[in-house]
This record gives sequence, C-alpha cells and structure tokens, in this order.
Amino acid sequence: MEKEIRIIGILIKDRQKEAGEVQKALTSYGCSIKTRLGLHEVNENYCSNAGLILLELTGDYAEMDNLENALFKIEGIEVRKMKF
Repeated sequence: MEKEIRIIGILIKDRQKEAGEVQKALTSYGCSIKTRLGLHEVNENYCSNAGLILLELTGDYAEMDNLENALFKIEGIEVRKMKF
C-alpha cells in the first residue's frame, strides 16, 4: 500500500495571541513534520497580524492524528487538512 500524503493548513488569525500555542503543538510533534512553510502578508509599510502555516506530515499515522487533534483544540485558529 502506498503511503498517504497529508497536508495541514493552519490559519492563525492573531499571530501575537495564538502563535505561542501553535508553536508548542508543532514542537511537541516535530518529528511528524516533513515540511513547514509559513506565510503572512508583509511589505515595507505593513505586517499582517494573520498568518498561514502549511505542513507536510510524515511518519506514524497516530502521531499525525495527535498533532491534528492538538491543533484543533487551539482557539482562534482554523485548521484544514488534505490527504492524497
């Protein structure tokens, strides 16, 4: 059986309020994260308080599920996932 590819998108609406809790969850399950990409709007006059993190997960499916569950418990963020 082919391994599934799992992508998680995390929309952080207030980076100053929620980033600490999100980072704690990501650190706890860091071995499940193959790729991490952080995006937020920024230019010389503006830095958005919202941000988007994209994760490509790997490894044990139970650990991936644990990471997802930890993220779903954090208030103020939106979590979406894709499986291929």
